Order: sequence, then C-alpha cells, then structure tokens
Amino acid sequence: MIADLLIHQVPENVNNKTPIAVPIKAPSQLQVVGQKPTHIKHGQDHFYEDRNFQGRSYETSQDCADISSYMSRCQSCRVESSCFMAYELPNFMRIQLFLRREEYSDYMHMGMSDSVLSCHMIPQHRGSFRMRVYEKENFRGQMHKMMEDCDSIHDRYRMANCQSTQVMEGHWLMYEQPHFRGRMIYMMPGEYRNLREMGDASWNPVRVA
Repeated sequence: MIADLLIHQVPENVNNKTPIAVPIKAPSQLQVVGQKPTHIKHGQDHFYEDRNFQGRSYETSQDCADISSYMSRCQSCRVESSCFMAYELPNFMRIQLFLRREEYSDYMHMGMSDSVLSCHMIPQHRGSFRMRVYEKENFRGQMHKMMEDCDSIHDRYRMANCQSTQVMEGHWLMYEQPHFRGRMIYMMPGEYRNLREMGDASWNPVRVA
C-alpha cells in the first residue's frame, strides 16, 4: 500500500554528489573502446568491468539496454557527459541508481547487489517542470499539480496514496520514502496510469533534470 510520498528535482548543475538508489525502460547503445585506456576523453562516460576502474572498459554517451553484450559485468564508472540512470538488470529493470557527473569506484557501496547491466542517459532540460499526481490509478481521485520538489506528499497534501501521474515537462524521480530516501523511479514526460506496476510502494516526486 502507498503510505507516504515525496517529489524532488535535480537541477541542471548538480553539486550534490550523493548517489541515489531506483526501475524504467528506454532504448540503448554502447561503444567499445578497448581495455584500460590511458586517457579519458572529456565529455564521454566510461564503464569498467571491475571495481576501481579496472578491467575492460567501454566509452559511451548513449543508452545501453544490455551491458553484458559488451562485457560480463560493470562494477565501476566515470560519468562526465551527463547524468545517467544505472540499472541492476538488462533492459532498465530492478534497482536503479542516479549517477551524477562523478567517479563511482564500487556500485556495491551504493546499494547495488553486484554490478550494473544497463544504463539510460537523462537529457538536459532547460524549461519549466510540471507534473500531476493522482491518488488513484488511471488519473482518478484527488489530484495535485507539481512544479517543484516535495519531500512528502502526505504531509503537504494529506494524500495517502499516489497511484498514477502525468509528467508534462521536465524529468522527475519518484522516491519510495519521504525526504528523498529509499528506492526511486525515473520518469520522463508521459502518462503513468498505474504506479503499482513499478512496485508496491509510496512514491514522492522530485525534479531530476
């Protein structure tokens, strides 16, 4: 049952380096660049087979639905070009991590079981942020418009559940617990008629890009 809710944006220039642990779907592609490169190109993102940036590596600035097509696992990365969502399983499934521009030497310290097997690049958004959250599935029940972060939907609107949402502008993270904690879901513009399909939890919105 959805008991408490939270919403948050990640601004265009992100200074907070704390990774956040989230499930979603998107297209993908990844480019091989060889083993242990001696230099890092500015504006590219590098994914490594082993912890501490060791083993085979891949360079990309695009989505990848299945990193295991290129290497057996991915346990560290350097993010330089943009923000990414990283996923525990192929095809953008299971536990998610929000990766800002930073170096990540070991995913296990960030809540992942072992490695990242797919990733989705979050495009920059320079306009306004707008979304609607609904108490019930299929856009029914109590509705509230969101244009900024909300650390607890329950406290602000006395809304016990959030079971559907419409994202009009911007990219958002929906958090499982108040104050931007717990599992999260990345949401691009679109309609989401049943959030229970993404997990039986409370979801609180936050702007992400």
